[in-house]
Amino acid sequence: MLNGHRSAWRRRGNRSRAARLAVPLAIPMALGLTLGIILAVSGGNTTQILQSAMGASASPSGSAPASASASADPTSTATTTTSTTNVNCDIIVPANPLSAQGLATPYQLTGTDGQTPAASGCEMTNAANLGAFVQATILNPRTGALAVYNPLVVTQGTTPAMKPPVPTLPAHAIVTIDFGFNGTDLFQVGATPDALQQGNCVNGEPGSIFGQVSFCNGINFFNAAFWLERDRKLVVPSEGTSRKIVPTAGWLGTGRDCPVTRNFDMVDQDPSDNVTTEYLLDPTTGQTAPDTAANAANLTGSQLLLNGSDNTLLDGFLDPLLGCRPFEAPNLGDNGAPATSQALDELLAAKNQPRIVALVPENDEMVLNNDGGFDAAKTNLYRREVGQAPINEANNFTSSPVNFCQNIVDIQTPFLAANQALLATGQAPVAGVGDNLLTFLANRLNMSFTNLNCGNFGLTNPVTVTLDGAGAAIAATFNTTPQTAAGNPGPGRHHRSGRRHHELMDPSGM
Repeated sequence: MLNGHRSAWRRRGNRSRAARLAVPLAIPMALGLTLGIILAVSGGNTTQILQSAMGASASPSGSAPASASASADPTSTATTTTSTTNVNCDIIVPANPLSAQGLATPYQLTGTDGQTPAASGCEMTNAANLGAFVQATILNPRTGALAVYNPLVVTQGTTPAMKPPVPTLPAHAIVTIDFGFNGTDLFQVGATPDALQQGNCVNGEPGSIFGQVSFCNGINFFNAAFWLERDRKLVVPSEGTSRKIVPTAGWLGTGRDCPVTRNFDMVDQDPSDNVTTEYLLDPTTGQTAPDTAANAANLTGSQLLLNGSDNTLLDGFLDPLLGCRPFEAPNLGDNGAPATSQALDELLAAKNQPRIVALVPENDEMVLNNDGGFDAAKTNLYRREVGQAPINEANNFTSSPVNFCQNIVDIQTPFLAANQALLATGQAPVAGVGDNLLTFLANRLNMSFTNLNCGNFGLTNPVTVTLDGAGAAIAATFNTTPQTAAGNPGPGRHHRSGRRHHELMDPSGM
């Protein structure tokens, strides 16, 4: 259990699925951030989606590059931060969180250090800024079958608008739980003294949490899943092939394969962050409910609450446009309807891992230590919780800080440039970042370069964006000239403070 709170030093926010987006409207806010309010029609009823824009944007200037503060995440919604605005919350984890009853028991969102939800703003009615989201993926150890269940989060002191169903789990089910947050730091707190231990829950190292994300039992889940794959009981599909993608020399090692979350053509500054969970909010009562077909029909005028994630971007926006399909499993909380999850995306990425693989790098803000330095142990803990290989000589060649920066420049830039016409027809997850999917991705790459401090390695930002009066990208140009980082030490030699990276095997064994 990590109980020590620390001051905020991050950012972030959220996005939504393309199928539910319509009529985007961006509203300027402090510090160059924007809040997008998006209306959508679902099942004949109007459903309002509350959503903040992802990342900071510079003041509009003809064709100047977009700027981003070091604390802005280009993929997640940026949180409005001032000296008086709270950006951190606690999430109360129920007893026995890996059990069926634990999954059906609502998690509670509240303020840190004894603050009430109202005083801290840690309320699900404020989900665009400080909403928390929970997602479980379930593995049957006998058959290898997978399922999804999205535990509900409520504001502390409230009850669900619709009671979550108790899922039927297979015998000896192995469950992983992923957390996502639209603020800065989300602290796990057990509802009972043993709750976090019962769930094998972690949110970082002692005194140094990851921030927006945390996990329960991820290491055990992925170890079991990879073992069942080797035993041929769990069959993860191929990533599929897109007939719409233009292959380029810069898109190394992928050809026309559909992208996965470990492809450099789609990653940002912090791979594998946040979840694809959605909730419904009754705006009259402030109560939340699981986002199911039945609840959406019964809660007239409900608002759809979302967590910003790379997974939502891939599953809900890129895949449909490219003619690809995400990995899905039955949702035990919605009559078996197909559902995506962060863990499913990681299983798909591990099975179809590209040769030039993008893993969580040490310069990802979530795995830095509290002094802003690299932390190999914290990076490895994060990676293991999402089924990624710890730092070793092989993956350091592609995902060390310097190589990660060079690869997003040399792989993602040509991919975006070659597929401009197609991507420009796609809808931007947030209108405040780009006016279509192309400009959104261009702005996201631009800000990732800045936030990862890639310029420190002698690289040049490969994207220039043109901004409108609200700070959204409306045009982009790409410099596809290959770059080589200055002083690139090569595989396995990018170390900090004399710390050596031990060579470790890929936990997937693949």
